[in-house]
Amino acid sequence: MVPFAYAAAPSADAAIAHVARRRGAEFIAGGTDMLQLLQEGVRVPAELVDINRLPLDGIEVDTDAVRIGATARMSDVADHPRIRAEYPAVAEALLLSASPQVRNMASIGGNLLQRTRCVYFRDVVTPCNKRAPGSGCSALDGENRLHAILGASPHCIATYAGDLAVALVVLDANVVINGPEGARTLPVEALHRVPGDAPEVETVLEPGDLITAVLIPASAHARRSHYLKVRDRASFEFALVSAAVALDIDAAVIRQARVAVGGVGTKPWRLPAVEHALVGHRVDDELFHAAAARAADGAEPRRHNAFKVELLKRTVERALRTVGSRS
Repeated sequence: MVPFAYAAAPSADAAIAHVARRRGAEFIAGGTDMLQLLQEGVRVPAELVDINRLPLDGIEVDTDAVRIGATARMSDVADHPRIRAEYPAVAEALLLSASPQVRNMASIGGNLLQRTRCVYFRDVVTPCNKRAPGSGCSALDGENRLHAILGASPHCIATYAGDLAVALVVLDANVVINGPEGARTLPVEALHRVPGDAPEVETVLEPGDLITAVLIPASAHARRSHYLKVRDRASFEFALVSAAVALDIDAAVIRQARVAVGGVGTKPWRLPAVEHALVGHRVDDELFHAAAARAADGAEPRRHNAFKVELLKRTVERALRTVGSRS
């Protein structure tokens, strides 16, 4: 591990100014992903600025929205009774993430910013454009079973590995970002970038930007939401395919639909074609089957991950059926 400096942030403003000013400085909260990357030599920060002592861990639920502080622990959010009742996809996504031990440590903000699980990204002796720009993408013709079929580029096909962000996308959630230029609010859907020709730039955050909270508006489709995760084993495994679905149904007619998927995209991936096929129609299994058939529109599978095309359609259909059957 390369040596680095450490400082505990006295305030959010001081931490933001310091990280913006010092080259190579980064924030750390739960550190569950950061510590692995430090040990593997993938990340070599000059300094880590600890934000755990800042008052950013609150969970506030009212009639209009929920506000989740960026340093709130995943386990605390997943266990919150009103989040389980009113935003079930959030609780389900969190409970299907990692292990209980990790969820007790990992923060909400850190989870949104976790790095890819591509084996080539985490192996410093193999070429990876995300880790070492211009070195090449070993996954293109290598072991790519877990890699993306949506949003990839000739420079990177690494999959975004998180669960929570996929659920937040269908709930129209926003992140609150404090930065050197002040505070702003951004849809979670707009936080992550597709790789294009710059896969090393994964989000729209600028140096010194600090996620301070997640805001989820209350809605009819938030209450009728679900997160489904398909993986190789039942515990502590990343998704082969996941689907988050939120439906607003009135008198058996779908008034609004939100569908997003994980495990298949280079970022949390919204499926507008599936949503369009659902809205205005009566709930039934034939509708869900036909809509889910659009889930893989635009997919570009590689040698080892072509199975994800059919698995994606089936996962979306199963998630739709689950939500559609809820009273």
